[in-house]
Amino acid sequence: MNQEQPGPARRGHGNRKPAATIYDIARHLGLSPSTVSRALNKPGRVNAKTEQRIREAAAALNYRTNPMARALPTGRTNTLGLILTDITNPVYFTLVRGAERVAAAAGYTLVIAESQESGELEAESAERLLQSVDGLVLVASRLDDASIGALAERKPLVLINRVVDGVPGVVPDVVPGIRDALDHLAVLGHTSLAYLSGPSVSWMSRVRWETLLDEAPRRGMTIVEIGPGAPTLDGGQEGFRRVRASGVSAVVAYNDLMAIGLLRACRCAGVDVPSQLSIVGFDDIFGSDFTSPPITTIRTPLDLAGEEAVHQIVAALSEGDVPEPRRVSAQFVRRESTAAPGRPLVV
Repeated sequence: MNQEQPGPARRGHGNRKPAATIYDIARHLGLSPSTVSRALNKPGRVNAKTEQRIREAAAALNYRTNPMARALPTGRTNTLGLILTDITNPVYFTLVRGAERVAAAAGYTLVIAESQESGELEAESAERLLQSVDGLVLVASRLDDASIGALAERKPLVLINRVVDGVPGVVPDVVPGIRDALDHLAVLGHTSLAYLSGPSVSWMSRVRWETLLDEAPRRGMTIVEIGPGAPTLDGGQEGFRRVRASGVSAVVAYNDLMAIGLLRACRCAGVDVPSQLSIVGFDDIFGSDFTSPPITTIRTPLDLAGEEAVHQIVAALSEGDVPEPRRVSAQFVRRESTAAPGRPLVV
């Protein structure tokens, strides 16, 4: 079905050259617009040599397919939506890069939106995107399970850092990284820990806390939860008073931003890291090794998670068998914000 209609001569804006249409290609080659349309939108429907001529002419004339026009007969736009909780958080840099890499290789354009840590905004963004994308990736979703399930019934949807029954998801296994981090702290001599938790609606924050709660006592360590807190620098700084009052010698923060915020608060209060307080972050974001001291952390390979999520959606859209998710595991990264317990914090 031909979506472009001939009309009056097109005028450019200033010196901008107007975009080529299938009619330009048809006039250039002396072919009918319908033949050009079939060659570009339904490969294999015209003679192979003719199709090659048309594609070469399209490239020479800088023709670009309009995905919205293509969507009319096919129902597909060749676009995918990706909703993040906070687009300014460096943890998402590699995730977006991984998702974009796979999307581009599969012929899809990736559209990004953010929820600003709000379930209400996330629902609104998802509603807008679902009208124009073929599938959706929700990262660390703040929606409830029922809302996510309802979205998944409408179009292919994959979650990252969240589990909902019946909905495909990619969740890095945090257990190996947490176990190695606790082993490291135990060898240094730490026996009292705190977990500086993230938002109360964060599924991943609860998973990390439950894992720490299981693993710390097995190493003879006591552990308390401090929070919930904002997953930001300010959230880490705001947790400092409670960390100091708890009397612990080491803290595992929900993410690196909170760890860096806590580090800043320690410096302002004259608390030395790591001799008076050891700090472990999570995610290994860009810049976590720029601090003084560099942050010891648990790396989550979110670039692989982004790749895997898009692989899952593309497979679902191709109507083939959706492959089993690739295992993605967290890894402990030792830096300089951890050391043997020294003089205790002064409350």
